[in-house]
Amino acid sequence: MKSHTAYLTFNTPERCEIVNITSKVEEELARSGIKEGLCLVNAMHITASVFINDDEPGLHEDFLKWTERLAPYAPGNYAHNKTGEDNGDAHLKRTLMGREVVVAVTDGELDFGPWERIFYGEFDGRRDKRVLVKIIGD
Repeated sequence: MKSHTAYLTFNTPERCEIVNITSKVEEELARSGIKEGLCLVNAMHITASVFINDDEPGLHEDFLKWTERLAPYAPGNYAHNKTGEDNGDAHLKRTLMGREVVVAVTDGELDFGPWERIFYGEFDGRRDKRVLVKIIGD
């Protein structure tokens, strides 16, 4: 069994943003040479997310509005922010959208269902954050 590890870095200009990272993950899969196995993609920051869904701008807008309704940016509303932070909402948004995805690798390609793509969700942006790509298999 082989393994391949890569780290992707993102720095979004907006505080909250959704970025399609599928092509970057596919590039790492090609570099790995792995034809059959599993690909883990994991946000390594507790205010960012990785998830799978449709690459449709209206849906992305809906995700951002939905998470904002559930956990609005309002620094005075969160006990976490009493520590000097202002990102209590971002931690909750990350919990809603998820930490990681695992995708099967079949015949050297990510084995997606129809319309599925991998996204990086940023909820406390404008600074460098990493995403782990770990691919294992043969």
